[in-house]
Amino acid sequence: MSSPCRNPERWAAATRLLPFALVTVLAVAATNASAQQGTPPEAQHGPNEIAVTGLFPNGGAPPPQDPIGARFEGDKPAIAAGKELFGQMNCTGCHFNGGGGMGPALMSGHWRYGGRIDQIYASIAQGRPNGMPSWQDSLQPQQIWELAAYVKSLSAPASSSASQTATSIKP
Repeated sequence: MSSPCRNPERWAAATRLLPFALVTVLAVAATNASAQQGTPPEAQHGPNEIAVTGLFPNGGAPPPQDPIGARFEGDKPAIAAGKELFGQMNCTGCHFNGGGGMGPALMSGHWRYGGRIDQIYASIAQGRPNGMPSWQDSLQPQQIWELAAYVKSLSAPASSSASQTATSIKP
């Protein structure tokens, strides 16, 4: 007599676990489907065109800010979700809660690759030389937008702090 499973005890254990495995797979699929429904379709991808420099041929202008990024910038729920992701992804390990460490300070208002939210998205997604890893394979675009919104919220506006400093220096 030939049996596909030589050990009948294993076969019995596998058949008992089959319903649990099926329920688990269905639960994960339902969770992913509900998570996708809550995400606006336009937030399913990154920005289209991003400039990380102020230099353009023939004195051209930078591309306009991505409209998706404009929706996330200043959005309190997105910033809160980004703050949670900042801790979960151990961004604090390099950026020390935005104050800088191994990675650059995020609160200073000085951005090497641009401080607009779409430029911050690109830095998170693509990574940067000398230490910043690419997160586009680990995080969904919605999560990267939320992280970018949080990081943008950490940055102090350079113009207001500069004007306060200038007024305090005047005799």
